[in-house]
Amino acid sequence: MAEPESTVINTDVKQKDPSKALVIAVTTRAIFDLEEEHKLYLEKGKEEYTRHQQANQDKPLPPGTAFAFIQAVQYVNKKILESNPAEKDLFDILVLSNNSPESGVRIINSAKHYGLEISKFCFVSDEDSTQYLKSHGVKLFLSADRTDVCNALRRGVSAALVFQQEVQAPSTLLRVVFDGDAVLFSDETDQVFREQGLEGAVQYERVMEAVPMGEGPLKAFAMHLGKMCKKFSQEESPIRTYLVTARSGRDMGIRAIKTLREWGLAIDEAFFMDGAPKGPILAQIQPHIFFDDGLHNIQGAQNVGVPSAWVP
Repeated sequence: MAEPESTVINTDVKQKDPSKALVIAVTTRAIFDLEEEHKLYLEKGKEEYTRHQQANQDKPLPPGTAFAFIQAVQYVNKKILESNPAEKDLFDILVLSNNSPESGVRIINSAKHYGLEISKFCFVSDEDSTQYLKSHGVKLFLSADRTDVCNALRRGVSAALVFQQEVQAPSTLLRVVFDGDAVLFSDETDQVFREQGLEGAVQYERVMEAVPMGEGPLKAFAMHLGKMCKKFSQEESPIRTYLVTARSGRDMGIRAIKTLREWGLAIDEAFFMDGAPKGPILAQIQPHIFFDDGLHNIQGAQNVGVPSAWVP
């Protein structure tokens, strides 16, 4: 039987209504740079790791890959509440951690040090902490552990694997970039491409042009983001969304655009790269997070300092 989670409510932060909010769960290694501590944990074990965390509990952890994303999400909440103080449709951030509550004190202190608007800290001693995602109403889960991400996706929660990297803080405006196939959309065309090559995929898209594509693992999160964008005029929105896809605009772009239209999902900018590297355009956009299912694209994004999350 799974051990219960220990949840610490952050009383410094106004609690959100989880039934209305867009709940994002992040693991400690996604939001903070815990690479040295994780190495200690793997080499010396849990007790040594806990001792280290307790000894350093007042020393703030350095920011990790998802840190700037969480700060930008906070900025969106601020803008939403400025326009309507009674608004319930807000981002709600919770930290899901495999730390014990004793070693978690450093995590809480670090969040408070940076003024992060995290409403709950959940310390779970169970191996599979993703079993608690649904009960918290989580719409997006970011983790540095591949097994966690795969488990979350299996449970029907939008999830992505965050790689630790140096991140420059982009503008306060929340910028989110989605890949198309196997991220926003299903991987049906990818499968045709693998079996029949590019010509087969192009042919398939022409035949299916009027049929909306299936949902990808991050569609639900993108739809929630789209709902938030609708609270603002395009000029005043604190959120910018982008589609950066390997599809060619000429042969395979129409179906993608028609699918988004069918879903009622407005994307601010779309780039059909026709197989060209995505790094240069991502460097130009400077997103807080880029979701892609291709590891070569993640590598290209990391090379230009863009925070990336892989959707396996």
